[in-house]
Amino acid sequence: MPKFEEIEALETEQSNPRTLEIDTLNSFEIAKIMNNEDKMVALAVEKAVFPISQLAEKISDAIKNGGRCVYVGAGTSGRVAMIDAVETVPTFNLPFGTFITILAGGPEAMIRSLENVEDDREGGEKEILKNNVSSKDVVIGISASGRTPFVMGAIEKAKQLGALTGSISNVHNAKLSSMVDIPIEVITGPEVVTGSTRLKAGTAQKMVLNMLSTISMIKLGKVYKNLMVDVTPINEKLIIRAINIIVSATGVSRSKAEELLKMSGMRPKVAIIMALTNSSVKEAEELLEQSGGSVRMAISKGG
Repeated sequence: MPKFEEIEALETEQSNPRTLEIDTLNSFEIAKIMNNEDKMVALAVEKAVFPISQLAEKISDAIKNGGRCVYVGAGTSGRVAMIDAVETVPTFNLPFGTFITILAGGPEAMIRSLENVEDDREGGEKEILKNNVSSKDVVIGISASGRTPFVMGAIEKAKQLGALTGSISNVHNAKLSSMVDIPIEVITGPEVVTGSTRLKAGTAQKMVLNMLSTISMIKLGKVYKNLMVDVTPINEKLIIRAINIIVSATGVSRSKAEELLKMSGMRPKVAIIMALTNSSVKEAEELLEQSGGSVRMAISKGG
């Protein structure tokens, strides 16, 4: 049976005194209140910057050594994580499966609410085994309440297998925090609509996930200056973006950037190194390999 007192004590389940009469307000007034509440989210994330940076470093190290980053969540938490994981492939040219999400209820839960599956602790354990989690991986449990059984089961099994573990929750002293190596607690407080953690809590989770994936990719050389130089140009918009990236990084004309992109095999990194070191495709590839994928280091080596 649910432990009512335990759940009701969570910050995410409290009634928000600033929104008690929200149902009597007009749409503009409601929008203003929601916007004011959302302004608090970034400040809450700011307080967790240190553990976020620690966990991002661990993700970077794991991927560098052939491991993966595995997100685990149920409901909104899992769906938000799925979005972040999917976007790492085109943004950073990562092999599919480097970032994965274990979502309670499987792919169907992405488009249809299957909230009852979050209580299946054993299901979380099974999914960790099914996804062949090992000591090379980083596994991150995401739960607004910090006590979702599916997520806790997954984390427990991941630890047994030697994986480094982290968590993202939205309450103080979350149960999940005590289970992991690097806990992240972003205290977003009571929601505009009581208990609706798809709001501030969900926004905070996405912000943290943005930071974890982006910081880890920057540390892996997927960004030069502030440019996504490893973008995969697979459609018209991304091809234009890749050309613009080459122009910004090198100062060459758009026509020259387009020519370099084609010569490089549609690899902006290689094209940039070719332009800035006056090298051939093969020479640029070698410089990049010698530099561990870092454009900045490759340019330095190429003189």
